[in-house]
Amino acid sequence: MADLYDCTDPEQRAAGLDAAAAAIARGELVLVPTDTVYGVAADAFSPTAVAGLLAAKNRGRAMPVPVLVGEASTLAGLTMSVPRVASRLAEAFWPGGLTLVIEHAPSLAWDLGDAEGTVAVRLPDDDVVRALLRRTGPLAVSSANRSGRPAATSAEEATAQLGEHAAVVLDGGPRAGSAPSTIVDCTGPVPRVLRVGAVSVERLREVVPETTD
Repeated sequence: MADLYDCTDPEQRAAGLDAAAAAIARGELVLVPTDTVYGVAADAFSPTAVAGLLAAKNRGRAMPVPVLVGEASTLAGLTMSVPRVASRLAEAFWPGGLTLVIEHAPSLAWDLGDAEGTVAVRLPDDDVVRALLRRTGPLAVSSANRSGRPAATSAEEATAQLGEHAAVVLDGGPRAGSAPSTIVDCTGPVPRVLRVGAVSVERLREVVPETTD
């Protein structure tokens, strides 16, 4: 069973971040809080670790794993050129509940599933996971639940579903709501909403009026 750290306690938070970063470096899984729901995280650049994440969730490769970053500036390092609409949306809604799908740089050595040259990227609005991301770099993170079951909104729920597959659990307290992030595809001529979640289509259109759903 995974080691659990109460990140509301400064000493446990520091120890938990150390343990989580070490686990990620070993190719293991970590359960983390985000600003939407709890997630299961793996090294985005380790195909073996990502495969372990998919297996833990009982999820196939047809649904590629999104990537969380610790700073907005990281987005530029993941693609040959950041689309202008992606930059505008990131500036308006990051950190927060918006995931942007972009074409990733061909040189990136990762395998997140059958993504066909794209990657879904988000900058979460949560201090604990962002502190971890600053240590590890981009992480492949999916909701901490078995495929087909409700997303976990607490460390207890995440542990109950995926604790046996993880090395570390970072407990940041319960999440207020279970809405996932909104996903917007920025690879085409106009941004297209793939999933409505924490950010409404109306709010997106206030920034990029041509957004379709």
